[in-house]
Amino acid sequence: QVQLVESGGGLVQAGGSRRLSCAASGRTFNSYALAWFRQTPGKEREFVATISRSGVFTYYADSVKGRLTISRDNAKNTVYLQMNRLQPEGTAVYYCAAHPTGYRDDYFTTPGTFDYWGQGTQVTVSS
Repeated sequence: QVQLVESGGGLVQAGGSRRLSCAASGRTFNSYALAWFRQTPGKEREFVATISRSGVFTYYADSVKGRLTISRDNAKNTVYLQMNRLQPEGTAVYYCAAHPTGYRDDYFTTPGTFDYWGQGTQVTVSS
């Protein structure tokens, strides 16, 4: 089992940058695929980015390609989301999620696939 704790949210001006972090407990962090999702009130949780257990493979939602970067440091049990050129539509609660993949170096984009979730961190982008 793994526990996830996000941090780094806050208020940022449009065009600015922010880096979110998600720290995980447990000794098998490098056997999990990880992802970031976001959610606004009244809407479904939306996929943002995902990364395989090794960090070699990543995949992004079309709406964030070129502006957001997911990365992980398996030695620190942490996954990051670097967000650049933020726009007001990026305002949301951002969640990290983990899914155990064993030895497969896969990534996943569907919320229902993920077994573990953090509590979320609010990002507000002002125009």
